[in-house]
Amino acid sequence: MTRDNLPAPGAPDIDIARAAEMKPILPLAHDRLGIPADALIPYGHHKAKLSLDYISSIKDRPKGKLVLVTAITPTPAGEGKTTTSVGLSDGLNKIGVKSMVCLREPSLGPCFGMKGGAAGGGRAQVLPMEDINLHFNGDFHAITSAHSLLAAMLDNHLHWGNGLDIDPRRVSWRRVVDMNDRALRNITVGLGGPAHGVPRESGFDITVASEIMAILCLSESLRDLRRRLGDIIIARRRDKSPVTAREIGADGAMAVLLKDALAPNLVQSIEHNPAFIHGGPFANIAHGCNSVMATKTAMSLADVVVTEAGFGADLGAEKFLDIKCRQAGLRPDAVVLVVTIRALKMQGGVAKADLGLPDAGAVVRGSVNLIRHIENLKKFGVTPIVAINHFVKDTDEEIDVVMGVCNEQDIRGAVSKHWAEGGVGATQLAQVVMEQFEVKAPKIKFLYTDDMTLADKIETIAREIYGAGDVSIISSAARSLSEFEKLGYRALPVCIAKTQYSFATDPTLLGAPTGHTLEVREVRLSAGAGFVVAVCGDIMTMPGLPRKPAAIDIGLNDEGEIVGLA
Repeated sequence: MTRDNLPAPGAPDIDIARAAEMKPILPLAHDRLGIPADALIPYGHHKAKLSLDYISSIKDRPKGKLVLVTAITPTPAGEGKTTTSVGLSDGLNKIGVKSMVCLREPSLGPCFGMKGGAAGGGRAQVLPMEDINLHFNGDFHAITSAHSLLAAMLDNHLHWGNGLDIDPRRVSWRRVVDMNDRALRNITVGLGGPAHGVPRESGFDITVASEIMAILCLSESLRDLRRRLGDIIIARRRDKSPVTAREIGADGAMAVLLKDALAPNLVQSIEHNPAFIHGGPFANIAHGCNSVMATKTAMSLADVVVTEAGFGADLGAEKFLDIKCRQAGLRPDAVVLVVTIRALKMQGGVAKADLGLPDAGAVVRGSVNLIRHIENLKKFGVTPIVAINHFVKDTDEEIDVVMGVCNEQDIRGAVSKHWAEGGVGATQLAQVVMEQFEVKAPKIKFLYTDDMTLADKIETIAREIYGAGDVSIISSAARSLSEFEKLGYRALPVCIAKTQYSFATDPTLLGAPTGHTLEVREVRLSAGAGFVVAVCGDIMTMPGLPRKPAAIDIGLNDEGEIVGLA
């Protein structure tokens, strides 16, 4: 079935994806990217991993342009950042530009929770949608297994004499599972007597919050991967000195479990344009970017690479620039800021049930959120392009409000209809992006310098990006920051874990709040990943399911087909 006779826009995404014709991945990779068949490891007919040997062989090729797609503050209405990324890449290909999109892999937690899948939507999707949203090529399972191996080896070390003199009260390595399960946030292990281990408190995070997920996404080779795995700090001795995964002897076996997972996954869009989907850290509890390996490899294969950073620009773009770009030496050549009329209405105080009603006044009120994100991006030396992700009920008057904001901010905007029309609907946005390349390349500035204290880095992000009036770091977290610096980790960037729904830690504060307090209740050292996590407000690194999980509506029909997967 061709794109022109797909189900009408508005049909469930899974129906559109299932009706789309997919091309075999091996010839598509050769025809579109020049990748030989022996450089690919097929996972069926329509998915493949690109071999690490081939990646190494092309790393010195000239690099294509890099486009970062970010967004305004997300709402339950959805802003379509992934959909826009896919649509923009399709639009670039439609105007004759060799483009690839690089996305994160979806987590099972949100798929069965409340967010749904993350393979795009409408006619701007990556395929095979069902595989991508579920087990895909096994990367998340490999990360979970490697994380679990380290946890098991740590407790095994405690059981067999504790030769490293680890203090069981100061074990920081938790366990992970790729599912929203609030009952596992805090647990006790080792119960049942001496044969069952050393009793101690522990807990679970979701797999996407694992430091190993961040390590996979920031590693540039197998050697780099193993080094980072060995650097993970898992506990403290009784003298409070750190214990690493290398000292436990787990780094080699963990690298073995992750060897295949390190290779990027090649798939295609509905319009048969190549896409890498690799890695999946959340941006509200981790650094929120796809893998460096996939991004850099795509830049060696395509003229323009489109990638995204999770949630709003305050969480995603800040971490893309201050963490991923800082570590990997990447610099975006253009930044696209996705906005929807619906989200601006919600930021302006309109209830979700009323978002379909015309209300230009609410768009005006909500535009303070868009303006804050534009101003924030400019602090990095970036002049963003605003992409209006078009919904069918958007009015001309409402769109004019957004374009007026763009004019006032001296930036360019474009309406993109990729959801309904695919690549054709994104050609205007694609053309604006190409014209942006003709302007002098942005001179990216990081928000803070390496030599600042960790607390000052947190405060800088809080004040400059979130508009906070103050930062409150509880005493135990402040002591931990001081310890991290004494151990030699002062130069690391910081990764803020907080709600995605507001600039503040209070998710009900919409628009562009100022003067609030950023509350830091915990800090975690991710020495292998190379950053310090500051856990703020009520954010949980193990989410829970909503009252009515999406899983209730997911199942199989009489033909064995999946139904209900958003």
